[in-house]
Amino acid sequence: MKQIFFLITATVLLSACHSRKLTQRPTADAVNDMLAKQRGPYVMVKPDKEIADKYATIMQVKRNDIQNGRLYTFIEEWLGVPYRFGGMDKEGVDCSGLVSLLQLQVYDQPVPRTTAQQANAVKRKYEDELKEGDLVFFDFDGRQFSHVGVYLQNGYIVHASTRKGVIVVRLHDRGIYQYFSRAGSVTDHSTTN
Repeated sequence: MKQIFFLITATVLLSACHSRKLTQRPTADAVNDMLAKQRGPYVMVKPDKEIADKYATIMQVKRNDIQNGRLYTFIEEWLGVPYRFGGMDKEGVDCSGLVSLLQLQVYDQPVPRTTAQQANAVKRKYEDELKEGDLVFFDFDGRQFSHVGVYLQNGYIVHASTRKGVIVVRLHDRGIYQYFSRAGSVTDHSTTN
């Protein structure tokens, strides 16, 4: 029983989303660095027709505008996964966990685990400069950088919603845009703080 309590307590304390602490899981950065080195440089692949059709419809773009097969396949695999504070798997994922996994698996780019660290690991951009893969940050509950998502295109983002799990929504959605605070592209040295 004490071990279960310790694991739950440790998970909550080392989690990222909605936490202002800079604490990370002990080996997250080391594991991300190792995995990125093993995978090699980022190479874009074309998406499957069905996936391209689906996301073109969702984001109101032409099918040919859906170019990054790794990105949209990743989103398809994670779409609907429930939100779980501190989560990093298909049982549940939080916002910064989703971003960390997406950046590593899609772009071979490790990023820090917490939203605050991720916000410090981007080169800031204005909203009209956003490109696919850029990070977008939100200040919920009056806390700076308490939520993060990934910009897609045509004003759409993917993020782990606390209520709906992993979803694709418009950045200008009423429920989220009022909290928008920063955006930027991931820098090459994003794991250093």
